[in-house]
Amino acid sequence: MGPKENTITATRTSLRIVEALKRLDGAGLTAVASDLDIAKSTVHNHLQTLEDEGYITSDGGVYRVGLRFLELGEYKRNRMDIYEKVRPEVASLAEKTGEMANAAVEEHGEGVYITRAEGTQAVTVDTYAGKRVKLHCTALGKTILAQLPEARIDEIVETHGLPARTENTITDRAALKEELADIREQGYAYDREERLPGLRCVAAPVIPEAGEPVAALSVSGPTTRIEGDRFHDEIPELLRSAANVVEINLVHS
Repeated sequence: MGPKENTITATRTSLRIVEALKRLDGAGLTAVASDLDIAKSTVHNHLQTLEDEGYITSDGGVYRVGLRFLELGEYKRNRMDIYEKVRPEVASLAEKTGEMANAAVEEHGEGVYITRAEGTQAVTVDTYAGKRVKLHCTALGKTILAQLPEARIDEIVETHGLPARTENTITDRAALKEELADIREQGYAYDREERLPGLRCVAAPVIPEAGEPVAALSVSGPTTRIEGDRFHDEIPELLRSAANVVEINLVHS
């Protein structure tokens, strides 16, 4: 018998199994073990523990992520002052533009959507509160990166890389840094179909108070509507105005 699995390794295995259940959209024991290349007996023990603790559910041998994670995420989000401040501005942006409006923060080197709102013409995309995205391939993410110290940017790129999501994704470190410099100068960022084909996005930074995470607001929509003056002037101005309101509210309320 080999050495007993230590706590750190066991915890990591449980978390990898939870992530696999999300990625596979629910799965049985054999599928999870195969996906992660872990012994079925080990996976079974972790699944049983996670179910006993209420973090996953099972139905007919199919395991799924449980709503316990929603409770934890909501607890965290509701304790973030910036969430309460950005929520009405995101709703207003959606109403004014008719498109999808979003807010995100940086956590562990990734962008995390904390709220979104759909305008009357909004297209359905794969974003939702809690979704994590790489920072280099979204307007929100690039806006956030542009606010961070150079050493932190290097650390994030080193950890997460610059994987291509579309043919327009920036995958060169020098090119990314050049764009981040432009973003700092102009005060907003563009996503030119860099994460999803056919989707453009504009984002502006929220400069946080001490203790609050780096955040950004965005408006996204199809390339057929997010173009010309609307893409380059109208939406950026709306975003900068909304971000300014959030910053003022963070200071004075």
